[in-house]
Amino acid sequence: MDSDFNSNYEQHKTALTALVTSFESIGTIFGDGDRNIIKTVNFEGKTLNIKSFKEPNFINQIAYQYFRKSKARRSFEYATILKEKEIGTPEPIAFFEFKNGFGFGKSFYISLHQSPDLTYRELVHEPDFPNHEEILRAFTRFSFDLHEKRIEFQDHSPGNTLIFITDSGYDFSLVDLNRMQFKTLSFKERMYNLRRLTPKREMIEIMSDEYAKLIKKSNTEVFEMMWNFTSEFQRKFHLKQKRKKKIKSLF
Repeated sequence: MDSDFNSNYEQHKTALTALVTSFESIGTIFGDGDRNIIKTVNFEGKTLNIKSFKEPNFINQIAYQYFRKSKARRSFEYATILKEKEIGTPEPIAFFEFKNGFGFGKSFYISLHQSPDLTYRELVHEPDFPNHEEILRAFTRFSFDLHEKRIEFQDHSPGNTLIFITDSGYDFSLVDLNRMQFKTLSFKERMYNLRRLTPKREMIEIMSDEYAKLIKKSNTEVFEMMWNFTSEFQRKFHLKQKRKKKIKSLF
């Protein structure tokens, strides 16, 4: 077994290890758990999230064992980097990797549980949400801050940003962290990074207006590129869904 711990939790190594080794019989399932399983567990007066990643196929078992970092390890390391860059994310606590014979087996990522007021998904599906435009503009500023800090969050999608309403405005926190790059982003790469967030033109109009102010480009230039990438993503997404339905209908 390989593992690493947040220095604030090193005194709990034995207890945290016991949580993941008894994962099947503890905690409460959180979310739909269609690919990976997340459970919430009470621990030392706090609520933890334990994410159990689906055991990889044979090829990835070899890759994760010898060539690539596991999703659990990446989640822990990327969360640590985000904290250092003062970007919101649930506090990382530990990761664990287990072997399966000669290859890679199960892996787990533990973080502090957060209960947001909403996610970006609510902004997409609830246009009458109070202060909708204000929150959307604040989210755009948050995304710009990610880009300025050389963070490419490759799963920048509706369910992966938690939003907290505070007395001074809005705070944002990223989850599902295992796909990231840390590099200087071109204008084109920035716009491409926002393509998965919403299919709604009116939301892209607001986001592009706010982003244009921050990057000091024309609203037209920002909107056109952001909308083109969004439209192309939606076209491919719906095409993929149609293919899945057609395949299912054959069985």
